[in-house]
Parts: sequence; structure tokens; C-alpha cells
Amino acid sequence: MALIELKNVTKTYGTEGATFEALKGLNLQIEDGEFLALMGPSGSGKSTTMNIAACLDTLTSGSYLFQDIAVESLNGYQRTLLRRHFLGFIFQGFNLLARSSALENVELPLIYRGDTRRERRLAAAEALEKVGLLNWRRHTPSELSGGQQQRVAIARAIVTKPKILLADEPTGNLDSVTSTEIMSLLKALNSDLGITVIMVTHEQDMAENASRVVHFLDGQIVN
Repeated sequence: MALIELKNVTKTYGTEGATFEALKGLNLQIEDGEFLALMGPSGSGKSTTMNIAACLDTLTSGSYLFQDIAVESLNGYQRTLLRRHFLGFIFQGFNLLARSSALENVELPLIYRGDTRRERRLAAAEALEKVGLLNWRRHTPSELSGGQQQRVAIARAIVTKPKILLADEPTGNLDSVTSTEIMSLLKALNSDLGITVIMVTHEQDMAENASRVVHFLDGQIVN
């Protein structure tokens, strides 16, 4: 059983007379423990595929199976629970709260989950330690470098111990040296913790870190 399976998925935006077909009968299986890179030009469908896998968007037709459960049959609250307990998100722009410390930023997903303050603090400290930033836990984003901010964002993504990390251009705002460090961290989380990683990237050298690269063009997988 695949961890994620997309079957004949289509996604259409807009209404009659002004529609755009972002996905055209997409079929994709993602196995537990994979490190998958999605590549392709803008508008090729890779980001739409990630958003559907992340339960941030819904498909128009076809089926999305997560651990053999049809996600399209879930209601809004059930989809929220799926995101909260199984998925972690890493964004190109970090999306950190400017006035909060690194520890407080990492705690955020646990607040939404209803964990106690003690549970949050312990889990956030553990996540920061995994990304090498425990000693920086009291620093705000403005006191951190771009690479350190992305590490905080990764700690926030893994603090709930998700099965899947969804990374949208995680090195897009970083220099080449820092990008290599972030990719090494993602590879370690994948290999050491068994977290499945799905990454959208435009950078071929970053994609080469993945165990499999999927190329998109015009709403379909071409390689």
C-alpha cells in the first residue's frame, strides 16, 4: 500500500469561459520513506499536486488516497486533523512570527493541537536540537540568518512528528552554501527519522538530493 496515491486526478480553476486545467488525469504513487522532488516550469502542475497532497486544495475529479483512505470523502474538520497530525510544512518565505522567539515559533502547531505548555516546551526544544539550534531558542527571526530561520521553520514542521514533510522551494531564498546545508538536514530527517519528504523545486542540483525526481509539464507527469 502506497502512503499517497493520486488516481486520474484533474484540477480545474475558474468557471465556464475562463478555465484553466492545472492537472490532467494525474497518476502518482508516493511510498512511505521516500524523498520525492517535483520539478517543472511554472504552471506545470507541480505546486497544485503538492497542495492537493497537503489537503490545502481539493481535486476536481479522480481520487486521492492517504494510507488507503479517500481524502476527497473527508469533511473539512477531518482534513484539518489529517494536516495537524500527519503533515508538516516548510515554505520558501519561512513564515515565522517576527516578535516571537525561535522556541515560541516552533511551539505554534502544538498550541493548535491542544498540548499543555510543558509538553509544547519540551517538544519544541527537542525539535530545535534536531536542527542544531537549541542554543538559539530565545532569539527572534531578526536575530537569525536566513539559514537559521529556515532551520527554525523545519523544526516547526517536525515538532508534531509528522509522517510527511511538504517543502515548497525550501532553498529558494538561500545562498548556495546554506541551501546545501538545508538539503543535508532534510536528507537526514528522511533517512534517520523515516519522514517522507515531498519537495517542489526549480533547482536541479537540489533535486539531485532526492531519491526520485518527478518532472511535470502542462498538468501531466512527463518523466
